[in-house]
Amino acid sequence: TPLETRLQEVRMAVADGAAEIDIVINRTLALTGQWEAMYDEIRQFREACGDAHMKTILAIGELGTFTNVYKASMVAMMAGSDFIKTSTGKEAVNATYPVAIVMMRAIRDYFLYTGYKVGFKPAGGIRTAQESLVWLNLVKEELGNDWLCPHLFRLGASSLLADIERQVRTHACCKVLCTYSAPHPH
Repeated sequence: TPLETRLQEVRMAVADGAAEIDIVINRTLALTGQWEAMYDEIRQFREACGDAHMKTILAIGELGTFTNVYKASMVAMMAGSDFIKTSTGKEAVNATYPVAIVMMRAIRDYFLYTGYKVGFKPAGGIRTAQESLVWLNLVKEELGNDWLCPHLFRLGASSLLADIERQVRTHACCKVLCTYSAPHPH
């Protein structure tokens, strides 16, 4: 899809009331080291978003190296991204801990240099409450408690809700069974 068409789609979404916009970087620019061109393109999306929050998807599985992930993260933040996101969640490679650490260290470096906090969103492959707690702890260790809020940390985990619902049902059923089925000593 041509850039101008994508920019127009963003403008229309914002005009229709969208408060957040997800964009995907042009991976060819990253893979060929065209960082200024990538900055210019993301900057155009930032301008098209107006006051809407912009989440920039890096599609980390296609960037090839940790260096490319770090540079793409920095370029996205310098161009005005409010969040950087690992992937759409539908790619062959989604959120992985090593790549996430690279992205979070870029966020930390950017914060230390600018004082501006950029959010982080891992997406794809996060299916259980237990996995979500690992991500929560990783963000706490790498970025600190300030990032443990929806404004700066979110999970892209469409199947996570099913696991949480299953655990709540199991816990509620067990509690009811234990309360009403087990004899209580007096």
